Amino acid sequence: MTGRVGTARILSAVAVLAAMGVLLRRSVGRIVVVGSSMEPTFLPGDRLVLVGRPWRPPAWPRPGQVVAVRDPRLPERILVKRVGAVDRGAGTLEVLGDAPGASTDSRSFGPVPRSSLVGRAVYRYAPVGRSGRGPWPGEYHLR
Repeated sequence: MTGRVGTARILSAVAVLAAMGVLLRRSVGRIVVVGSSMEPTFLPGDRLVLVGRPWRPPAWPRPGQVVAVRDPRLPERILVKRVGAVDRGAGTLEVLGDAPGASTDSRSFGPVPRSSLVGRAVYRYAPVGRSGRGPWPGEYHLR
């Protein structure tokens, strides 16, 4: 291998790794649960890992999955909810909190566009003793 070819391969590999790092940072995030709308599944202060918009057409999140979506009333606010229904024709999701009396969700603001998805919750990393990966069924009970 000549010096130029070897250097070009190394630079190509570095460029690919850098691009993969950028994509990974954009597709994985964290969020802290605020409020009691997802009790008993999630409690205030639970910390979740999100996989950002891993759904590529035609795949959609499934009912029962926990997702983070932009609040349609305040887009800078992120809501953690469970997918209640999917309407592929309209391009929308119904998102619901597990505690209906404490949740502001699609029952009050209607379905949200698929484009408002921030990510899917895949792992609770804190607090210690409650950590673990999803899915978290709707009938989850505190231990």
